[in-house]
This record gives sequence, C-alpha cells and structure tokens, in this order.
Amino acid sequence: MLTGKQKSYLRSLANTMEPIIQVGKGGVTETVASAVDQALVAREIVKISVLNNCLDPVDIVAQDLIKATDSQLVQQLGKKIVLYRHNPDNPVIQFPSGRD
Repeated sequence: MLTGKQKSYLRSLANTMEPIIQVGKGGVTETVASAVDQALVAREIVKISVLNNCLDPVDIVAQDLIKATDSQLVQQLGKKIVLYRHNPDNPVIQFPSGRD
C-alpha cells in the first residue's frame, strides 16, 4: 500500500509524463491489459488515457486495469489514470527518504 507521501511523489513524476496507452471503444481488453502490464514491468509507473469513445466509465476502466495488472492507483484525473507497481527485480523509481 502506498503512503500519502509516496502517492504525492508518484503524482509529481506523472505530471510531466505523456500517456503511453489509450483505452478506446473496446474497453479493457486482454491486449490493453497486457500492454499496461509490460509498461509497468519496464517503468513501474504508467499514464493511461481513456478516449471519449470508450463505453465504460473511467473509474471502471481503472478498477479493471488494477485487477488485471495487480497494480495500485496513484491518480485518476478526468480521463487520465496513473498506475504504479513496484518491480522487485529491476526497480526504476526510488522514493525520496525523508523524515517528517
């Protein structure tokens, strides 16, 4: 489970990212879930855009992707979703170590 500070840090990273995956009319298909899974393995964080022609609501798309990829929701803002999953074999993101 991500702490508030970790989510805040991940949101700051995602702020400058462009969405690399788009969910369209077909919704969350096996292909989309596989693409998100591969992106999470490589990057640990992924920004997804839900297109206007997607028939499912954005929150349902987010929940479906979380279940399919065993990831965590960082942020859902409008039609954008940011997901995170730690890669223990090849960590990419280092959280800042700071004390309160």
